[in-house]
Amino acid sequence: MTGTGSLNGKIALVTGAGTGIGQAIAEALASEGARVAVTDLDLEAARRVASGLPGSIAIQLDVTSADSAERAIGIAETDFGALDILINNAGVSTMGAIWNLTEKEWDFNMDVNAKGVFLVTQAALPGMMRRHSGCIVNTASMAGKRATPLLAHYAASKWACIGFTKSAAVELAPHGIRVNCICPGFVATGMQTRELEWEAELRGKSVAEVVADYIRLTPMGRLETPQDVANAVLYLCQPGAEFITGAAIDVTGGANLT
Repeated sequence: MTGTGSLNGKIALVTGAGTGIGQAIAEALASEGARVAVTDLDLEAARRVASGLPGSIAIQLDVTSADSAERAIGIAETDFGALDILINNAGVSTMGAIWNLTEKEWDFNMDVNAKGVFLVTQAALPGMMRRHSGCIVNTASMAGKRATPLLAHYAASKWACIGFTKSAAVELAPHGIRVNCICPGFVATGMQTRELEWEAELRGKSVAEVVADYIRLTPMGRLETPQDVANAVLYLCQPGAEFITGAAIDVTGGANLT
């Protein structure tokens, strides 16, 4: 992957970058010249991705831990310098009817998808505020904007992510820091593969039938790819997006319109 060098000299940290959307984002940023701290709970996965990106490093990060967030930011700043770009991408999901959801499932989704965004953002802010500059992009979801049966707890965590993004954008604008989020739709990732199996079982359908339903609900006529999401994130990090903050941008192929 080659680019124009629009992010030459920039320092980025991506959470949940060992696979899927996070990996695609890390690769896209690096292709434009950014030095990327590839972070993931799975350190080996992070190392695998970082090994293919010039000048990048791998850091283990549990986004649900304030200590882990502070440690990861500290390592990145020691190795690279203050962050210019933070991508809060780490996310999880489970699936089930509300009457069957456990407190553990609720907490798991909220801890990673909502609290994790807060903790890593908070850890990155001192360096950004000192420099009066920064770009933060959070991975929310189409589920953060619409009713999502069988994913009520996940949807709640993504609504929280969007609310945090918009509030942070207002609060941090005077400090020169932009905060946006992207809202993907039906993305073909390992996480979606698990969801397809869960949904097929819960709905009494085959996986192929559920995939066909997803495509039918997407006006652009195909499943979304991690690269589709990465392209949107990359745009928000580039100079041309310098006046965009507080946005929750749909990257769904129109699926949220159906």
